[in-house]
Amino acid sequence: MTKKNAGLAQGIYTEGSSIHDHKAPDGPIEKKWTRRKFEASLVNPANRRKMSVIIVGTGLAGGAAAATLGEAGYHVKSFCFQDSPRRAHSIAAQGGINAAKNYKEDGDSVQRLFYDTVKGGDYRSRESNVYRLAEVSANIIDQCVAQGVPFAREYGGLLDNRSFGGVQVSRTFYARGQTGQQLLIGAYQALERQVAARTVEQFTRHEMLEVIVDGEGADRRARGIIARDLVTGEIQTHLADAVVLASGGYGNVFFLSTNAMGSNVTATWRAHRKGALMANPCYTQIHPTCIPVSGEHQSKLTLMSESLRNDGRIWVPKKREDCDKAAVDIAEEDRDYYLERIYPSFGNLVPRDIASRQAKNVCDEGRGVGPVVGDFRRGVYLDFADAIERLGRAAVEEKYGNLFDMYARITGENPYETPMRIYPAVHYVMGGLWVDYDLSSSIPGLFVAGEANFSDHGANRLGASALMQGLADGYFVLPNTIRDYLATGSLAPLTEDSPSVVAARAEVEQRTERLLAINGERSVDSFHRELGNIMWEYCGMERSEEGLLKAIDLIKGLRDEFWRNVRVLGAANTLNQSLEKAGRVADFLELGELMCIDALHRRESCGGHFRAESQTEDGEALRHDDEYAYVAAWEFTPPGETEGVGAGMGAPVLHKEDLVYEFIKLKQRSYK
Repeated sequence: MTKKNAGLAQGIYTEGSSIHDHKAPDGPIEKKWTRRKFEASLVNPANRRKMSVIIVGTGLAGGAAAATLGEAGYHVKSFCFQDSPRRAHSIAAQGGINAAKNYKEDGDSVQRLFYDTVKGGDYRSRESNVYRLAEVSANIIDQCVAQGVPFAREYGGLLDNRSFGGVQVSRTFYARGQTGQQLLIGAYQALERQVAARTVEQFTRHEMLEVIVDGEGADRRARGIIARDLVTGEIQTHLADAVVLASGGYGNVFFLSTNAMGSNVTATWRAHRKGALMANPCYTQIHPTCIPVSGEHQSKLTLMSESLRNDGRIWVPKKREDCDKAAVDIAEEDRDYYLERIYPSFGNLVPRDIASRQAKNVCDEGRGVGPVVGDFRRGVYLDFADAIERLGRAAVEEKYGNLFDMYARITGENPYETPMRIYPAVHYVMGGLWVDYDLSSSIPGLFVAGEANFSDHGANRLGASALMQGLADGYFVLPNTIRDYLATGSLAPLTEDSPSVVAARAEVEQRTERLLAINGERSVDSFHRELGNIMWEYCGMERSEEGLLKAIDLIKGLRDEFWRNVRVLGAANTLNQSLEKAGRVADFLELGELMCIDALHRRESCGGHFRAESQTEDGEALRHDDEYAYVAAWEFTPPGETEGVGAGMGAPVLHKEDLVYEFIKLKQRSYK
C-alpha cells in the first residue's frame, strides 16, 4: 500500500470510472464559446411560453438567470429562503468585479485574465470554462452600467479600476466598498421587472429540501423540487421542465466563516444524494482580510474587502516581546512587512491562499498581534499610515470609507489612527456540484450556477472573480445552454401523484418527523460549532493524513450523536428556525466527512490546501501534477442497512476528470 492510497485501502472510499466533459467543443479556445452557442438548439418564442424552469437562489447567479430567462419568455419559478431576493449573500461581496477591459492600458486582455485565473487556481481548473469566463467578462460590465450600477469613475468620466491579489494589472471595477450590493440591486430590479411582467413567479421564505428526479437509468431527469414554506411550515411540490441550483457555497460547514448565518449546503447536498456528483469539495478558500476572532461567543466572522490590500501594508513585529506593545509604539525598523519581504514582485497583493498561510505562519511563530484568543494571538496589522500620508485622509476615505466605518463599529478602534487587525477566515468554496461546459450536472435537467458549481476557480479563487462568475453564469452562459436541453429533451408528463414526486415528498416529511422526534439534550448550534472546530483544525489551512483520518472518525461519532441526542424545539407546521438549522446541520455533518475524504485522497499541496507531507524546502506548497491533475468528482453511496441512522453515507465513489492543458503551460506557481 502506498501512502497516497491509505483511504482507498482502508475502505474509506472506492474508485469508479473516469468522467469527461463532452459539451466543450474542440478547436481553438477563443472560438469554443461562439461555436457552442451556434450549435445549441433554439426554442422559438411561442414554445418558450410553454416551458418552465425552477431557479433556487436569488443571488447574482440565480437572480440574473431568472431575469434573463423570464425576459426570454420562459415561465420561471424563483425561490429564496430570505424575505427578499435583495438579502442574498452576494450583497456581502464588497471589493469589486473583474473584467478584461484594459482601461488602464497596463497590458490586460482576455488571455491575461484567463492565464491569471488558471494560475491563481494553481492549475486545477478547466481551461475551456475559465476562458469563457474571461471572454464574457467585458459584457458583464456593459450590462451592469446599462442597469445603472454606480461604478466608481475617474476624473475624465471613464470607469475606474483597482488591483486585487494574484495579478499585476488593474482590472477590478468597483462601487466604493459596496460592489456586491450594487450589482445585486441591478439584478434584483431586472428580476422584479419580470415578476411584474408575470414571467417570473417569486417564492420568498421558501427553502428547497429535495430535488425531484423522475425516470430510471439514462432517462432520469430533474423535474422539480420539494420546498418548505418557512413561515407556515407547509411542504410544497413544485414541478418544472428543468431545475437550476444557484444556492451559493457551503463555507458555513466551518461554523465560523464570513458567510451569512443562513448560508448552507442543503440544496446541492440533496441533489448530490440523488446522484449529482460533488466535485473537489475540500477546495475551500481562506480569506486573509477578516476581522479576527474575539472570543468563543462569536457565531460568524466579518470580511474586510481585499481591496484594502491595494493601499494597506501588512506587518507584524519582528520580535515576540513587541507583541504586547501598541502598534504606534513599535519602531519602523522593528516591523516585519513579511509579504513584501518574501514576495517582492507581488508584495501585499499575493493571492489569498499565500497571504493567508503566511499570516498563519507568523502567528504560529508567536508574532501575532491583538488579544490572546485560545492559546495565541490571532491577528496581523493592516496599516494605512503610508497611504494616508501619501494620498491624504480624504482620498483614503473616498475609496474605503464605508469599510473603515464598519471596522470601527465592530472593533471600537479607529483605523485612520491605528492599524486594522486582520486574520484569515473561511470565505468561499471552489468545490461544488460537478457540471459540464453547459453548466449541467450529472443529472440531466439539473443545472448549477455560481458558487454552487465547481467549474471556474480551481484550488484558489482570485479576488473579485466571484461576482464575475455569478453574473457570467446567470446573464450569459446558462440562458444559452439551458435552451439546448429544453429544445431537445423529451419529457414525460408528471403530476403531484407521480411515484417519483410522492417519494420525494415522503423523504422530506419523514426526515422532518425524525428530527422532531429525537428530543435529545444538545442544541443544534452546539453540534454545528463542534463540527466547525473539527473542520478548521484538521481540514483548514493545513492538513495531514493523520489529522484527516482523525477528523473522519470524529465526524462519524458526532453525526451518530446528533441523530441520537439533538434537541429540535417546536413543531413542523409553523415557523420553526430550530428545525431549519437542524436540517442544514445534518447535511453539513455528511458534507464535512466527504470534504475530509477528498482532502485525504489528494496528497498534494495545492492553492490554499496545504498538505504537511507535500512542501518545498522553503515551506511553499508543492503540487504533484503527475498524480493529481484532475477534478475529483464524488458519487454518493447510501449507508448499508446495518450501519444505523447516524451513518449518513457509505463509502463514496471517486470519479476522475483529467485536466488537459493545451493553452497554458503547467508550472509551479511563484509570486516572488
